[in-house]
Amino acid sequence: MVVLSYPGMQPVETRTVEGCLSWPYVPGFLSFREAPLILSACSELDIVPDLLLVDGQGIAHPRGFGLASHLGLFLDIPAVGCAKSLLCGTHACLDTHRGATAELTYKGEIVGAAVRTRTGVKPVYVSIGHKTDLATAVEWVLHCSGRYRLPEPTRLAHIAASGSVR
Repeated sequence: MVVLSYPGMQPVETRTVEGCLSWPYVPGFLSFREAPLILSACSELDIVPDLLLVDGQGIAHPRGFGLASHLGLFLDIPAVGCAKSLLCGTHACLDTHRGATAELTYKGEIVGAAVRTRTGVKPVYVSIGHKTDLATAVEWVLHCSGRYRLPEPTRLAHIAASGSVR
């Protein structure tokens, strides 16, 4: 878990935990595998984040409730899902420039957006997790994205999880 300042996007606190995973990897059930350890890391934070930006889905999930939704609900703070790959749904082609978006629909409902965080790179998939709306979720992902495809909070969390904390 990495907490960043805003708008500077500088790390102000990092927490990692180790533990045994009690659930095997099953596509569509990431929350059951990862949420317990993420919640454990959150419980060790001195700073309560104002927003969670999660590498996973929110409502853009086959069951309508992904990792971002679970974490936001458990922690009772706004949460946004920002995934690298599409789990369900379809979207139209989007322009190649930074900030281009296309609605992500699943079973006739808008469940998220494909969002291009850098010109010419593959989009990320943004969806509501908890206590936010889609336009705000997309806005935060873009605010938190800069030189890389992934937003800084999730990018730095990946680095921290690998043991390479700066």
